[in-house]
Amino acid sequence: MKSIRSSLSLTACMAATFLSITPLHASDRNITDKELSDESNTSDWLAYGRTHSEQRFSPLTDINISNVSQLKPEWYAPLPDKSDIVGTPLVVDGVMYYVGEMNRVRAFDARTGKMLWEYDPEVAKEIAENDMKKVFWKHNRGLSTYGDKLFLATWDGRLIAITRNDGKEVWQTRTFDHDQPLNITGHPKAFDGKVFVGNGGTELGPMRGYVTAYDAETGDQVWRFYIVPGNPADGFEDAAQEMAAKTWSGRWWENGGGGNAWHGWTYDEKYNQLIFGTGNGGPWNIKIRSPEGGDNLFLCSVIAVDADTGEYKWHVQTAPGDTWDYNSNMDIVLADLKIDGEQVDAALHAPKNGFFYTIDRSNGRVLSAEKFVDANWSTKFDLKEQRHIVPDSARYPDGEANIYPSAFGAHSWHAMSYNPELGLAFIPTNHLGNTFKDNGNKTEAGHKMENHKLYLGLTGWELTKDPHESRGSLQAWDPVKNDRVWQVNQDSPWGAGTLTTAGNLVFQGLPDGMFKAYDARTGDVLWSYDLGLGISAPPITYKLDGKQMVSLLVGPGGALASNFGGSGELGFEGHGWKYGKHERRIMTFSLDGKAVIPEQPAPQLAKPILDEKFEVDAKKAEAGAGVYAENLCVACHGAGAVAGMKAPDLRESQMLLAGNEALFETVVRGGAFLVNGMPKFPDLTDVELESIRHFVRRQAHDGVKSGGGH
Repeated sequence: MKSIRSSLSLTACMAATFLSITPLHASDRNITDKELSDESNTSDWLAYGRTHSEQRFSPLTDINISNVSQLKPEWYAPLPDKSDIVGTPLVVDGVMYYVGEMNRVRAFDARTGKMLWEYDPEVAKEIAENDMKKVFWKHNRGLSTYGDKLFLATWDGRLIAITRNDGKEVWQTRTFDHDQPLNITGHPKAFDGKVFVGNGGTELGPMRGYVTAYDAETGDQVWRFYIVPGNPADGFEDAAQEMAAKTWSGRWWENGGGGNAWHGWTYDEKYNQLIFGTGNGGPWNIKIRSPEGGDNLFLCSVIAVDADTGEYKWHVQTAPGDTWDYNSNMDIVLADLKIDGEQVDAALHAPKNGFFYTIDRSNGRVLSAEKFVDANWSTKFDLKEQRHIVPDSARYPDGEANIYPSAFGAHSWHAMSYNPELGLAFIPTNHLGNTFKDNGNKTEAGHKMENHKLYLGLTGWELTKDPHESRGSLQAWDPVKNDRVWQVNQDSPWGAGTLTTAGNLVFQGLPDGMFKAYDARTGDVLWSYDLGLGISAPPITYKLDGKQMVSLLVGPGGALASNFGGSGELGFEGHGWKYGKHERRIMTFSLDGKAVIPEQPAPQLAKPILDEKFEVDAKKAEAGAGVYAENLCVACHGAGAVAGMKAPDLRESQMLLAGNEALFETVVRGGAFLVNGMPKFPDLTDVELESIRHFVRRQAHDGVKSGGGH
């Protein structure tokens, strides 16, 4: 795939906007792998997980169990973002960088919070000019730095390099074609002069997932690894694809595929390998994409490839024959462990499926895999056979089954951290289940997925409680003893990513807006601060001018936060974090902070409008429910049109009231709000557009009659 070069003189509109910058903040420092592997560096946060180990562990002890109760705000910065905030900031030479909504990058003085510059990749323009059908997420989990550059990946599929000191664009390259039903929400991974990136979109069309490495200086493609094999008649790219094809059946390359790697990658310099997690099957139901069964490699796997060539080295499949959306796109942490008296170079992994894996990363052998939550989809992981024992009933052959964990995962993308001094991993945990339903309607074997249309291969998918006493928790796991050391129950699932320090602390934000510090040894809460808005992003820590600071992005995000899984008791809308109402922020704390922080608005539930002039047609409303789901309105505006926080709640929108048909059409088909991340749907017919209006008005009227905004 060819790079798209950009002359600096011709990209003024896409380059940085200089708000204020002085030589004090300009840094031409050349970041190398040696620096990215330096565990002793406490003044910077150079990578997604701080260093190449991805441990999210800091050796800083200035803030510790004895004084953490004294933490106060040092500074805060208001952000213009209106929805998801999920990323990890970087700190280099006293400057903090983050990527926000629509992939805009901003730099701040890490001492004061003063904004220095902004870079806008103009995602809406890219989508509009190339007639791209972009749905799903408009957020991103972070940046990467190498040499004197920052690297960002955009929702629309570009990988871009900008200068770190002033945000000027150096190069950009397209990682997938404009018409493909893919997106990027993960951070790029810079290593050894290369930049690695994957993509998402498994549920939106028949695609072979793949990952790619690019040259950090030029943007030229270095290598690509396909996660799902192609049509055997066309031959295979390598021996790994030929091996994988033996585990598939039917015409998978036409009817599905999947495996998209959208998050979870680690550079292992010792073995010169890149280790990454892969996605679920598309569609979820295996009988459709692979009618005669099979493990379906390399879905839901941890894969190691040669860092120089992308050549396959080893893999561990965490969900053979995936039928539950149990992707392995979660953190992969490197750790040096002593197991049975032997020193082991380990990779630690806690994916959606509810098992914690300790893997010998020298050869890919699983040393242990134990359940860290209730999990009924697998009897156990057989260490001798190196595979899961999956009962037939788990694949809902009778048309319905209640399975744990849910498709949201026992642990999703929220960052796990590992404290090597204590030997404990800290896992943000969800305790939810799913009822999977398949009554045979459009779920026959070989049913072909359509591009840009949501298709799971199910006729029903409902969140449930699991047998656990709480909906969420933070737990400490010992990867040597294969056991939970402590657990703190939480009222809500979807707890944010974690940070751990040599001060025996674990920091985590929660969906209810509380930011907490725990004793890493016991789980006792030592400090808490109400940020007035839900949190999904993980914190970072760094030390400047002799002062340790803890920073994080404030604002909820992701699928559960958008009510993609449904509203009600297990939904997210009950927190009251409304789109555009609560200010997204960067918050920084220190032991002697003196910043005065403006209060957030109080939580607000939606207030559905009863439109007496709009007479709901029951048949149109029912048809509209299908159009609404299939076109992924559900991903942002919530299941049942009950929004979480990613987009406005349509039940209280004036746009869907009687007499506003033309305005609604301008937004939905014309793309009037594309700049805010609202896709355009020019292919919707008049009948389909009208059916959506009737569906939303039905939901609004039902909401009013039920007496609330739930």
